[in-house]
Amino acid sequence: MFRILVVLFIVVPAIELWGLISIGKVIGGWNTVALVILTGVVGAWLAKQQGLQVIRTVQFQLSRGQMPTESLIDGALVLAGGILLLSPGFFSDVIGILLLIPYTRLIVRHLLKKWLWSMISSGKIQLLFRR
Repeated sequence: MFRILVVLFIVVPAIELWGLISIGKVIGGWNTVALVILTGVVGAWLAKQQGLQVIRTVQFQLSRGQMPTESLIDGALVLAGGILLLSPGFFSDVIGILLLIPYTRLIVRHLLKKWLWSMISSGKIQLLFRR
């Protein structure tokens, strides 16, 4: 757990800062700031659109008596993508955009389901069902 926190709070911001400085040297400081603001605004708009689409899909599936498992995973991925896009930095923006585009989100969802299924099969994650 400690390693994950070190990566999240030290390594990732250092990489983001390095990326901002590198891009700032190439395109200039004000252009870099404008690009960060632009990705935040576009990311918020895209996250809103995709989030509303996921909500509509979940409501439709529930009204038909279906379990919206993949739609709920999509919702979590859209939320994660929106958070990544609102944080300053270009590497997190790229990952956030990949999570918000439906076609790439489909690939990420498949890989996530595969990983979760292997964790459940190995016993690292246990599910409890109660009535």
